[in-house]
Amino acid sequence: MSTPAAADPASTAPEQDPAQSPEPGGSKAVAGRRSKRRPGDVIFTGLSVGSGLLIFVTLALVAIFLTVRSIPAIRDSKELGGGPDAISLWSFAAPLVFGTVFAALLALIMAVPVSIGIALFISHFAPRRLATPLGFMIDLLAAVPSVVFGLWGGVWLVPKMQPLYELLNKYLGWFPLFGGEPSTPMRNLATASIVLAVMILPIITAVSREVFLQTPRLQEEAALALGATRWETIRAVVLPFGRSGVVSASMLGLGRALGETMAVLMVLSPGSTFSLHILEVGKHNTIAANIASQSAEATPDVMARLIFTGLVLFIITFVINALARAIVARSAKA
Repeated sequence: MSTPAAADPASTAPEQDPAQSPEPGGSKAVAGRRSKRRPGDVIFTGLSVGSGLLIFVTLALVAIFLTVRSIPAIRDSKELGGGPDAISLWSFAAPLVFGTVFAALLALIMAVPVSIGIALFISHFAPRRLATPLGFMIDLLAAVPSVVFGLWGGVWLVPKMQPLYELLNKYLGWFPLFGGEPSTPMRNLATASIVLAVMILPIITAVSREVFLQTPRLQEEAALALGATRWETIRAVVLPFGRSGVVSASMLGLGRALGETMAVLMVLSPGSTFSLHILEVGKHNTIAANIASQSAEATPDVMARLIFTGLVLFIITFVINALARAIVARSAKA
């Protein structure tokens, strides 16, 4: 009886991966192929990093330009011992800063509640046939040029608001905002704030709507299953979930209101005081509107002061955005 032939070691050995072959230099070749990056990856990485750095470079260049061009106004100001004809930068810029921040805050106070209400209506109350076209209308409202809002405010809104302003001044004149002696035409800070509120309303509404739509559906259904009404569900689930988004949207709207130029210029009769009477004419002005109205015929000295106010507006916007980021980060952690 013959014994079975011994198996051939070459036929029973497992097949080896060429990449794992023990030949000299094999592992180095694999490492070299892995470390070699494709041209598309290199180009995409470079464009991404470059685009991100471009933002910082642009902001730095703007800040440097404003600072350098403001140095003559700062050097020749009365605060630093300028000549006999020197003008105090504080008396020049402070009323403009007050009017800019005051008008933007009034617009924000009027726009935020209305925007949240519209966003909640579109996202949780309106039927789909109504919510879709209403959302499109809100988005289209954000594309309207500021000049159109200025024409609307100066030609149509000012006469329409006069009876209301007179009633507010007559019966609520004891309140500082509605005090003073308003005169016609009512081109005052109240009208300018209403126009700004209408302009920032679509921005806040669009962002808030998208945030509310991202609320986890299971959490809403759980609240409804526990017996909560629709309003209780919105108050307990939707609003806390979208709080950081609403804050971000509000800060975006505030930034738009701070820098708005043409609409304010076409509606507001300029002044230079610290008055709280928003119904009086010729008491307030904003930085952007003042720059637009005086830059065309400004002398070098005046232009330096205007650029200084632009630097102040740049710093205010930067600080507000930083505060918004901090608020959003704290809301996200809560």
